[in-house]
Amino acid sequence: MHSRLLSFLSDFERALLADDPSPDEGTWQNERAVNYRSGLARVQLGVRLPDGRRQVRGSVLLQGFRLADGAACLKALISWNGSDATASHAIFSKPGCDWKSEARRLASNWMAGPPAHIVPVTAPAEAAEEVVATAAAV
Repeated sequence: MHSRLLSFLSDFERALLADDPSPDEGTWQNERAVNYRSGLARVQLGVRLPDGRRQVRGSVLLQGFRLADGAACLKALISWNGSDATASHAIFSKPGCDWKSEARRLASNWMAGPPAHIVPVTAPAEAAEEVVATAAAV
């Protein structure tokens, strides 16, 4: 399972390299951390800017584990710098599962940016006050 973590991270990073930022924006410089005992891996996605500074763009946290039937599974949590949004993806080892294409799909989802937040039209407290006011008027 641990080799799946590392190979998946490598495939994910290769997919990002295919969409390398323009030279004006810098080059990818990611940092990895792996805890073999707990089956966790993390890559902090960053860009080395032309002036030498490193700018963090987001991160991917992977958890590798085995399901009750013994099948391998990866759970990925992606996040973007400057956003509170996260996205979770589960990848199951099933017949026909192509881990490289799953890594490319995850990279594509990350490159697309954070999901849009849905803002309610009225906050729950305001909606409750409106219902009470309407009931009192009747």
